[in-house]
Amino acid sequence: MVQEQAGRMLRSAAWRAALTAGVLAAWPADPARRTAAEWDAVRDAVPGGRPLPSSTITSRTRQIQAFTRKNGRLPADVFELEPPPRTPQMLLLSACDGQQATIERADEPGRALLRLQLPTRPDPASYRDWTWVACPIALPPTVPAGAVLHLPTLRPHQSRVRADLAYTHTVPKTTRTGHSIALGVDWGLNTLLSAGAVRLHTDGRITELGAGAQFRAAGVLAKQHRLRRLSEHLHVKAGRYQRLTGGDERHPLAARHAVLADEIRYVSARRSNLNDALAWSAARWAVDQAIAAGASVIYLEDLRSMEARGMGRTMNARLSQQVRGRIVDRMRHVAAEAGIAVVTVPARGTSRLCPRCLTPLRHRKAPDRPTTPGWRWGLCPDRTGCGWQGDRDHGAWRRIAARGLTHQTKTVADRTSGAMAIRSVVDSLETLAVVTPTTPETSREDRSKTGPTRPRTTRPAPRRRRAPSPTRPPGLAGKRPEGHAHTDRTRLPRAAHRHQNVTTT
Repeated sequence: MVQEQAGRMLRSAAWRAALTAGVLAAWPADPARRTAAEWDAVRDAVPGGRPLPSSTITSRTRQIQAFTRKNGRLPADVFELEPPPRTPQMLLLSACDGQQATIERADEPGRALLRLQLPTRPDPASYRDWTWVACPIALPPTVPAGAVLHLPTLRPHQSRVRADLAYTHTVPKTTRTGHSIALGVDWGLNTLLSAGAVRLHTDGRITELGAGAQFRAAGVLAKQHRLRRLSEHLHVKAGRYQRLTGGDERHPLAARHAVLADEIRYVSARRSNLNDALAWSAARWAVDQAIAAGASVIYLEDLRSMEARGMGRTMNARLSQQVRGRIVDRMRHVAAEAGIAVVTVPARGTSRLCPRCLTPLRHRKAPDRPTTPGWRWGLCPDRTGCGWQGDRDHGAWRRIAARGLTHQTKTVADRTSGAMAIRSVVDSLETLAVVTPTTPETSREDRSKTGPTRPRTTRPAPRRRRAPSPTRPPGLAGKRPEGHAHTDRTRLPRAAHRHQNVTTT
């Protein structure tokens, strides 16, 4: 177990060292903005740098820049750039054989029995110093009854021991090509996900199946942003206390700093739990949409390299705090159980071009404000030929699904993780990624003025009754007069008008 954990840490350190060496070897003239040639050079210098997200290289570059500003020189390697790694407290039982750990299902359903061989003394010297310990484990309801259980990873959590259990069960096999119905998923801000299905016909036409749907989590996102602001405030306050105390534990403010540190951990745990619940919910919703539409693949845009900038401080922070990577991982896990492939496609031009004619859209604030610049509503400038208009995110999922279906042959799978992706866009295939309208839209009659407007008589509100009122019967009793008649008093009593001014004393 110790050797396996040490091997994982060494492999991680070796990868970070190779990344740092590659970035230093191809250090650009302007680290803030690389040219296309400099991007090619750094990807060639980093092992496996071609499919590597640009955000990883950019983050390492900024880390090197911070070191340079502080020390006045470039770091020699990763050991100068990073502090020593911390080893988590866990037991990797997956590295053990049957002589040290076993797991099997218990007699009662929903439970498993983990048997470990643990030492009975701090310095075991022989086999007699070890003994078998039985640990019952409660299985969650998500584990199928026929699944094969694997040895878990044990870790302490709040004076208890948690077991991260892995299991294997049979699922339908996913394919990279041969898809005819696909679900396109687009990322949003206020609407976290927008999705819809399209169909690829035998003649090459692509048509949409329905108007699409949106996954709205406004309440969860509002709480997420509130916790983010609270965490930022606590970190600023804790940093101020840290500077005032100077690390002295006997300082009068040391106790307050310790309380703030505990509160920061609590807020971080709440944010992590909220993000995890949101990721599972969004992934389950997307897979349910694919199952309902009969889709065999889910295409979503790859935003790993997106940097939130140029939209204001608040909006940039909200975009940066999205849990896109976690949602994609959960989506792959849930979709694999239904035999649905999840493929990421390049995000270039998905929201900028029209889904029907690939013309650059004119983005406006709202459909009823076609002259106010904005980003929410898209209008196709080709009003005579195409004339499409709609929500920006709904146009994006159409573009994503059409791009994925036309680039099926370009789908590649990662050898280690099995994740499928379309790395680049081919221009000849992109011209075919247009969504054809299912039914011809009815165009309004030309209403341009060709002469004077005809005079029209003004007509007030329709009469309440079309028939004449009946004749009043003799006596006091009778029917209400025709039309609207006030039955209440027209004015207040005389006493109610006294002393009604705001200056009443």
